[in-house]
Amino acid sequence: MTTHDTTLLAAAVVESQAGYTQSIRTGKHHFQADEPAALGGADQGPAPYQLLMGSLGACTAITLKMYAARKGWDLDPLTVKLKLFRENDTERVERVLSCGPTVSEEQRARLLEISAKTPVTLTLSRALRIETTFAPAVPTP
Repeated sequence: MTTHDTTLLAAAVVESQAGYTQSIRTGKHHFQADEPAALGGADQGPAPYQLLMGSLGACTAITLKMYAARKGWDLDPLTVKLKLFRENDTERVERVLSCGPTVSEEQRARLLEISAKTPVTLTLSRALRIETTFAPAVPTP
């Protein structure tokens, strides 16, 4: 007999409101999701795919900041830009990282490796391909 470990990673309660607006509660946090007016919604909050990209971006930034803090690296300002594409019958995420000018090319390479291992990245990458690159470095004035 095989034993399986089960760990609750997150929980949410979503209550449908008027139209497509959804009231979302996660722990002590409360926010809304909706579809844009062009899709019949009232645009009362981010659309579900926007929330998904926000979750991936937040997890990426948090993980990289935790790693950088342990290494004593200054990433500020750290930005994670994401785009979700549908190509035929699959989805693909483009993720572009940018950070401050003190981050070396070797550090950037390590941060790319770490970004591929963030918890939300691992969850999503089981279902879709996520490509991560760095934005071109901004020259130091």
